[in-house]
Amino acid sequence: MKVVAIVGLAGSGKSELAAMFEERGWARIRFGDVTEKEVRARGLPVNEANERAVREELRRKHGMGAYAVLNLPEIERGLAKGPVICDGMYSWEEYLLLRKKFGGSFTVVCVQASPRTRYGRLARRAVRPLTAAEAESRDHAEIEILHKAGPIAMADHTILNEGTAADLRGAFELLVGRL
Repeated sequence: MKVVAIVGLAGSGKSELAAMFEERGWARIRFGDVTEKEVRARGLPVNEANERAVREELRRKHGMGAYAVLNLPEIERGLAKGPVICDGMYSWEEYLLLRKKFGGSFTVVCVQASPRTRYGRLARRAVRPLTAAEAESRDHAEIEILHKAGPIAMADHTILNEGTAADLRGAFELLVGRL
């Protein structure tokens, strides 16, 4: 069975692409759910500052591969039923762990968009909107602290998502044909 991880910076379209895989029957594992559940378990509001603090704490506790480690049981449950799409893999260490675990069954898809495009999307999103300053700060944290650039650079496939939802759907259809 196939495991595909989607990488990209906030606002690039990772979740929209993952939803398209889910529509096709793939089990969807959203790596960020671990953070959101922990923030809620602590009785804190779900916002960028609390999410960042929890993400960084989980990585201090479990290492930089934390989200792959914490999501591995869910990935394996999903694989028992069919292919799995991992929405939002972050660190180089997560990439290495999943590549080692799943070998040739593991594929990474990067969704790219310019900061201007991504920041505009993030400001308009209904859930967890970010200001441009918050989005830029998150970009820097994800690249410098969370080691997100490695998986982006090593992606097996890259989709440029500067256009419409229909354009992304077209890119998805081409991608599915290559997978």
